[in-house]
Amino acid sequence: MECIWKYYLDVFLALNTISKTTIRKPHMPDAPQSGSNFYALLIGIDHYLPNRLYKSLKGAVRDINLVADYFTKTLKLPSERLFKLVSANPEPASANVPTQPPIDPSTLPTYANIVAKFQAITELAQPGDQVYIHYSGHGGRALTVYPDLKGAAEYDEGIVPMDGGAEGRYLRDLEMTTLLKRMTDKGLLVTMVLDSCHSGGATRGDCEIRGGEMADETVYSSDSLVAAQEELIRNWQLVAEGGPTGLLTQNRDYVMLAACRPTEYAYEYAVSGKERHGALTYWMIDTLANSKAGLTYNALYDRVVAKIQSKFPQQLPMLSGQANRIVFGSDLVSLQYAITVMKVDLSQQVVSLGAGLSQGLSQGSRFAIYPLDATDFTDPQLRLAIVEITSIGSASGSARILPVAEGGIAASSTSIEPGCQAVMVTAPVDLVRRVRLFDQKQAGDQEQNLPPELVSQQSQALQSVRDALADNGWVVELKDNERKEGQEAHYQVAVGRGGEYEICIGMPIENLRPPLPIADPTSAVGVMQRLVHLSKYQAVQELDNPNSKLTAALEVELMTQPDWQPGTRITAQPFPDSSNITVKAGEITFLRIKNNFSQSLNVAVLDIEPTWAISQIPLLGLDAPFYELAPEEEIFTPLQFQVPAVEGYEVANETLKVFATLLPSDYRWLLLPALDQEISRKGNEVKRSSSALGNLLAAIGGDVDQAPSLSRAAVYVADPNQEWTTKQVRLQIVQ
Repeated sequence: MECIWKYYLDVFLALNTISKTTIRKPHMPDAPQSGSNFYALLIGIDHYLPNRLYKSLKGAVRDINLVADYFTKTLKLPSERLFKLVSANPEPASANVPTQPPIDPSTLPTYANIVAKFQAITELAQPGDQVYIHYSGHGGRALTVYPDLKGAAEYDEGIVPMDGGAEGRYLRDLEMTTLLKRMTDKGLLVTMVLDSCHSGGATRGDCEIRGGEMADETVYSSDSLVAAQEELIRNWQLVAEGGPTGLLTQNRDYVMLAACRPTEYAYEYAVSGKERHGALTYWMIDTLANSKAGLTYNALYDRVVAKIQSKFPQQLPMLSGQANRIVFGSDLVSLQYAITVMKVDLSQQVVSLGAGLSQGLSQGSRFAIYPLDATDFTDPQLRLAIVEITSIGSASGSARILPVAEGGIAASSTSIEPGCQAVMVTAPVDLVRRVRLFDQKQAGDQEQNLPPELVSQQSQALQSVRDALADNGWVVELKDNERKEGQEAHYQVAVGRGGEYEICIGMPIENLRPPLPIADPTSAVGVMQRLVHLSKYQAVQELDNPNSKLTAALEVELMTQPDWQPGTRITAQPFPDSSNITVKAGEITFLRIKNNFSQSLNVAVLDIEPTWAISQIPLLGLDAPFYELAPEEEIFTPLQFQVPAVEGYEVANETLKVFATLLPSDYRWLLLPALDQEISRKGNEVKRSSSALGNLLAAIGGDVDQAPSLSRAAVYVADPNQEWTTKQVRLQIVQ
C-alpha cells in the first residue's frame, strides 16, 4: 500500500540533481525576473466513467474551484494562464432543469486532455516562469506495461483520469516523468500538489479515501500520447539511475506537497459537517486565506499538518523541495526553524508540541509561542504565550500555558492555534554551559602571553563579556569558588595576542570569522552569540539513547566505491576500519542505512560539520523532514565531502548523526549556520532582524534574554522511552 506521491518525488528529485547524489550546500537560485509569468493546471475528478475499481468522489471538483477562486480573486491570475480540467458528478434531473447543460469535451480530465494540457503549458511558458499543478482525485496502481523494464509482475503507478478505470488509460509514472522533465529542461519552476493516494480500504460516513480498492491487474496496451516507449524508458532510467554527469542540471527549482506518506490514506471529508473537500486542499487554502503575504511553504506545511493530524492522525502530508520558498513565488527566505504547535486545548490551558525526547526536549523547558505568520522570532512583543513542558514522549511534548504570575503573557493565549511556532526561551538545566573568563595572561612573547599594552586591558574587556552574558538562558560564568569546588568550564574566553577575543575549548578555536576586537564595544555581544551557538551545537552532539529497543535494529555505515559514477551500479564496500575513516575531498562515499525492526522507522540525518554548522542531509535526495524506511529496507545515499573552502582548514572532522523514530519527527529546528562566518542573506530574502544578535537567535531558534528555570530537575535524555534512537559515523576529510 503506497501513496502516489512517492514516485513523483523520485521524478522531481532526479530532475533537481545529478543522479541522487546529495549536493552539500545546494545552490539557491536567484528569483526569476519580475516579468516572469505564473501558469496553473488544476485537475479535479469527482465523476469517473463506470468502472469496477474507482468510485466517484464528492470533493475533488470543489477542491479545484477553491484553488481557482484563490488564484483569480486573491492572486489576480489572468484566466488565460489558468487551465482547469474537471469532471463533476451529474446533477439529478428536475422539473426546473430537466437536462444537463452541454459540456465542452476539451475541458474534461480525460487521459488525452491531461497530456495535451501538460504539453500546451510547456510550450507556452518561458524559462523562469512558474508552473503550478494541482491534482485532486484517485491515484492508482496497474500491472506494468513496461515488463522488460520493471518485471512482468510489477506495477505502474499514476493518476487516474476520468476514463482511466474504464479504458485503462492511467497517466503512468514513466509518462509523468517525461512530462515533468520537459518542463524542468526548459527552465520552468514547477510546484505540484497531490491530494490523492491509491490505497483502498474502509471508509467512514463523513469521509472517503482517494484511492482504488485494489491494484488493476488487467493487461493494457503500452501506447502512449506522451512519447514513444523508447523515450519514456530512457527518461525513466535517467531518473532512476541518475544518468551521465551533467545531463541533468543541479539548479532546478521545485516544491511538492503531497497528501500523505507512502503507507497512508488521503482523505476527503465534510469540513465542519458541510461541503466535502480533500483535507490537504482545504487546509492549504484556509491557511493562505488567513495568513499575511510572504508565507513560506514550510510555514504553510506546518499548519496544514497540524490541522489534518487533529482530524486524521493516520494522514501525514509530506513536503519536499525548497521549503523556504515563498508560496506561489520565487523569493527564498532564510528559515528560522522552530517547533510546531500541533494541538491546543484552551479549556485546560495546554498545548501539544511536535518535538520530544529525540529532539532534546526535557521537562521544565519553556517556549515562546509565536503566530503562524510571524517573521521575527526575536521580538518579544509578538509572543502569544509562554509554555512549559510538563510531559514528554519520543516525538511530542505537552506543555501548559503559563499565567502572568509565572512569567506568562496576559490575554494572548486565545490566539494560539495549531501551526503556531514555538521557540525555546530557556535551555534545559543539563544543557546550560559554563564559561571561564580568564584575565590573568602575562606579558611575553609566547603564544599564551600578551603584548604589554594588552595586559592592562584584559579586565575591562572580559567585564564587557560578563555584562553581555547576564540573564541569558544558555551560558553562565563559572565563578572562582565553583572552580575550586571541582566544577569545570566548558569554554574559556580570553584576550588573544592580536587584541581580539578568543574562545577556547581546550585550545583556542581557529577560523572564527570575523575577528572580534576588544576595542569594538559590540564585540562582547558577539562573543556571547558564539558561546550560545556552541552550546546548541554540542547539545545536538550529545543527543543519545543507547538503551532503546531500536538501537540494535538500526544499521548505519559509511561505505566506499572509489570508481563509482552517477548512473552506474552501486557495489559499495565498508571502509577497512570503521572507527578511523579518512576520505579525500571530492571522493564519493555512500551512507548505508538499514531497518531491521518490525515496523517502519522515520529516519533523518544531521551533518555535524567542522565549521560548527549543523545541516540535514536529504536521504536519496529527498528534501523532507524524514525518510520513511520500511522493515528490512536498505538505502544507499551518495555523499561527497569537502574540506571547507576557507583559509585555515587543511583537514576537517565531520560527524553524520542518524536519528530513527517510530513516530514522525522533525529535526530542522536543530539546524545551525557555520560559526566561522558571518550570517549572510541574499538580497531577495526576507529580513528578520537588523541586529547581529537577532540574526543569530533567528538562526538557532532560541532566545537568550531569560535565565533557565532551575525549579525542576530537567532530564536531557530519558532512558524509559523506547521509540527513538540515534547512531553516528565520524570521519576525517583530507585534501
